[in-house]
Amino acid sequence: MEVPRDAPRVCPVCERAYDSVSRHDAGLLVNLLDNERYRRVCFDPVAVEGTACVDFYHHTHAQCAADGAD
Repeated sequence: MEVPRDAPRVCPVCERAYDSVSRHDAGLLVNLLDNERYRRVCFDPVAVEGTACVDFYHHTHAQCAADGAD
């Protein structure tokens, strides 16, 4: 897992503010049931130097409530 240096200002999936972004190139597990910190995570597939990766955009409960998103 890494943090992309060229991360956009808003989430490219839902076009809303996000708390953090992480990039993954292997093994993923996602469980947001009863997550105290994040309400939603958007997934954006990307290619980095020919390697398939997925960027995770983490949205807090407050961010989702503020913009009316789930």
